[in-house]
Amino acid sequence: MARIEIYTTPFCPYCQRAKALLERKSVAFEEHDVSLEPGARQKMQERAGGRKTVPQIFVDGRHVGDSDELVNLDRLGRLDAILQGQG
Repeated sequence: MARIEIYTTPFCPYCQRAKALLERKSVAFEEHDVSLEPGARQKMQERAGGRKTVPQIFVDGRHVGDSDELVNLDRLGRLDAILQGQG
């Protein structure tokens, strides 16, 4: 199983949407709340090529994108393979 990380903030509707999709896929993920973890936002930006918005999602250290990109991968039928570490 792939290691999935998601950078979030509380009350972010896009974060909630991304987490709900991952939960529907029954995959475990590690959540980093950038509003609570010192340095988490900076680390997220560095890993995500300068992107500042949340959520930002990573699978096995590879940047997958934000909530819209996660949903788009699912619509294209590519998300399951990525989440299994095959994409």
